[in-house]
Amino acid sequence: MSQPTLLYLDGITVSFDGFKALKGLSLVLEEGEMRAVIGPNGAGKTTMMDVITGKTKPDSGRAVFGVDTDLTRLDEPAIARLGIGRKFQQPTVFEPLSVRDNLLLALAGDRSPRFALAARETPVERGRIEEILLTIRLAPERYRRAGELSHGQKQWLEIGMLLAQEPKLLLVDEPAAGMTDAETADTAELLREINRSRSLVVVEHDMAFVRSLAARVTVLHEGAVLAEGSIDHVQNDPRVIEVYLGR
Repeated sequence: MSQPTLLYLDGITVSFDGFKALKGLSLVLEEGEMRAVIGPNGAGKTTMMDVITGKTKPDSGRAVFGVDTDLTRLDEPAIARLGIGRKFQQPTVFEPLSVRDNLLLALAGDRSPRFALAARETPVERGRIEEILLTIRLAPERYRRAGELSHGQKQWLEIGMLLAQEPKLLLVDEPAAGMTDAETADTAELLREINRSRSLVVVEHDMAFVRSLAARVTVLHEGAVLAEGSIDHVQNDPRVIEVYLGR
């Protein structure tokens, strides 16, 4: 039995100075699903994420979240409050602060850095931070300055900061970029773990990493969906081989 639809992109078109970045893009993501999105540079992957998060307004089409919320009518903060979190390719953490304080700042709710670090967190918040630290494999590093972490660990911390905001949907951009083999394997495991309780869209170039996610794959090309299905299905699609995998 299929799950309810969490995100529905319906005929999204985006143009920049006459260049069509998205051409009638349609995509359906079910609640609880993890979707990997692949495709050559310029395929429209980043623009798609920009539309979902409100950074870019489409020329036409709808982006429906949940039952009937049209994301194209909302700004970025409103979309974030709905429960959509985005992790960009380059991690952005507060480097002078400890891993733990980064998570405390990110916990759901409006709090200024000065308030957050001066206030003593509640037992509920303390428990939530410890839970996230275990999930993102940084419990031993909780008091370490974020600036001292490896590139991969910073990626995990940023994912943890998103989790602290209790999103329903996480958009993750090239999480394996620049990681060691061990960190890449751990990141795939981390995303599968997060997927037990949340939906994810993962944009990635590393095909071995995509395979390890065991997710449905959408291939974008020239602003539209070229193919969709299991990793084996898309890797054997002659059109995908021609425009992407054969390069």
